[in-house]
Amino acid sequence: MSSETIDSQRLSGWLAEALDEENPGPPRILKHDLQADVCIVGGGFTGLWSAIEIKTARPDAEVVLIERLLCGSGASGRNGGFVLSFWAKFESLAKMCGPDEALRLCQQSSQVIAELQAFCLRHGIDAEMRLDGWLWAATSRRQIGAWDSTVDTLAALGQRPFESLTPDEVARRSGSAQHLAGVFEAASATLQPARLARGLMRHALRLGVKIFEHSPMVRLQRDRPATVHCAQGSVQAHRVILAMNAWSARFVELRKAFVLVSSDVVMTHPVPDLLHDIGWHNGMSISDSRMLVHYYRTTPDGRIVFGKGGGSEDLIYGGQLDQQLDGPSRIAGTVRTHLHRIYPALQDSDIATHWTGPIDRTRNGLPHFGALPGTPHVFYAIGYSGNGVGPSMLGGKILAALALGLDNEWARCGLVKPLRRDFPPEPLRYWGGRLVRQAVGQIDRAADLDQPAPWLARQLSRLAPAGLSPTVSSAPAPKAPARPAPRTPN
Repeated sequence: MSSETIDSQRLSGWLAEALDEENPGPPRILKHDLQADVCIVGGGFTGLWSAIEIKTARPDAEVVLIERLLCGSGASGRNGGFVLSFWAKFESLAKMCGPDEALRLCQQSSQVIAELQAFCLRHGIDAEMRLDGWLWAATSRRQIGAWDSTVDTLAALGQRPFESLTPDEVARRSGSAQHLAGVFEAASATLQPARLARGLMRHALRLGVKIFEHSPMVRLQRDRPATVHCAQGSVQAHRVILAMNAWSARFVELRKAFVLVSSDVVMTHPVPDLLHDIGWHNGMSISDSRMLVHYYRTTPDGRIVFGKGGGSEDLIYGGQLDQQLDGPSRIAGTVRTHLHRIYPALQDSDIATHWTGPIDRTRNGLPHFGALPGTPHVFYAIGYSGNGVGPSMLGGKILAALALGLDNEWARCGLVKPLRRDFPPEPLRYWGGRLVRQAVGQIDRAADLDQPAPWLARQLSRLAPAGLSPTVSSAPAPKAPARPAPRTPN
């Protein structure tokens, strides 16, 4: 498929690269009426893992998956490629489902990272996966200690997934003296997410899943059996899985449980000499502790991928996502400025591309699963909140168990909860969300300048949903650790 075709479809992120290597034929479009045991709407990680889990458990099940563009064209093909566990969100998990289930889910989320690597090797998926860990860092004094509560709570339970690092070690491993402190989780990984999505698609096809691309759902008829209507055909199914993530906002029942925010990414050309000079030698991923988190990693060929969560002040009114967060980033200049702050040796000419995408963020920053109210045969997954590459494997297990009517640990999982209204209706949702977003931005900017945030901003920020990890960016600045000398390229 040519790059011109990809651009015309507003595909962004890593997908063009994956398609160039895959060289797929024309997409198979649904042009007739089908019947199935399970119809899955959405060809990203959640939908594909669900299909694979169902066919693995019940090879005779008729499973049909429909995708609006191409498998991997949504968030699954344009995220930062971080494969993280739930350990950073343990306290939120414990509040949601109790400490015992929270521990189980954290352990499982860490275990599936190793399982993912084995899966890719077993099925010939070259996703460029590197298990080089994750650095949870502070890039200002006011971020220092964002992890303390989580680390201390886990230590009291005998769990130590994070390694404490000295300031010198944090700066050395990350290649930047802008990192003042941090803790390291060894189990995490990075990968090329679109390659994984396309690999999962190929494996699902081998298992017998019928996949139709360029076949967006135009209407869901919720009778029993339900019918998923597309432009030129339909699927009548006993069970339906809505694996649409951010695009689930079209359903009013789901929209009340999350908000849509942007994630914006810039990626450099290969700069292997610069990475060697600053000492960032492996695939370790890094997140700072801002409320609007910065996340960054390298690629095997020496590029830097730098993203900002929730950076755009453009919110989506009424959940009408459509193509508003597709294509190039509107705030690429802002993201590039933050990248230069961390790695000042980079030049503007080093930037190769940029893109944007939507994040479906729940109040507690955790994914939610279940059945639509009054429709026990239609299941959903929402709210990965910026951490979906690894947890979507668990999501596939949960949705497969629900769709197959199993009574196991996944059907009874603590992430399976009834929907509730966590955010106000429109127009309060939109205008209030803009105020909260501006307040959070003020807090992060004040922290960068080592200044206290305005009082009103601190109060409004308490209404913000949880981000990638808990933060202390609005708290009084702690005493700064000894700062290492700046590292400069040779």
